[in-house]
Amino acid sequence: MLTHTNLKKGVKIILDEEPYEILEARPLKMAQRRVIIQTKIKNLINGNVFSKNFHQGETFHEADISKIEAKFLYSHLDRKSSISDGTSRHRYFFSKKDDPSKRFDLTSEQIGEQTSFLKPNQIIKQIIFKEKVINIALPVKVQLKVIESPPGIKGGRSQPGKKQVTLETGAKINVPLFIKEEDIIEINTETHEYIRRVE
Repeated sequence: MLTHTNLKKGVKIILDEEPYEILEARPLKMAQRRVIIQTKIKNLINGNVFSKNFHQGETFHEADISKIEAKFLYSHLDRKSSISDGTSRHRYFFSKKDDPSKRFDLTSEQIGEQTSFLKPNQIIKQIIFKEKVINIALPVKVQLKVIESPPGIKGGRSQPGKKQVTLETGAKINVPLFIKEEDIIEINTETHEYIRRVE
């Protein structure tokens, strides 16, 4: 059993029978010297992130989460859910790393912004909770090809020496001016920032 003092970045807990990961945590002293923990937490099933305060005396069960390597196969438009509310949704299909016949799929809502950096045959981790795949985790660093890159024109003071390029997955990110089409670049999937050009 965990208490409010155990809530630190990376700790996974159960709230309302669902698993959450602590993204940020800091203590805040209140009146009568009672301490609350201000946190930012992420629902590991639907990817929602929000702020929540935890108080002295609260207890939590630690979420039993496991991660197993898997491979991203492809995505396609989920027409049934797209028609019902007018928004387009995609389903993303994965398989066990060494066994393409053992597949699972997730929606774009479940995966969230990670879809920006998914490409076929990419190795990811499947996140398992209560023997069920609830989400995926990309490596912190991935390498992707630049497919569109405008000429390097110096920007204003707000973004000196940067330009926006399009990657093979469709994601758009800011990179240094010397990056050109066909370059392979390394991206931080957590911050969505350029790291380096791969030689």
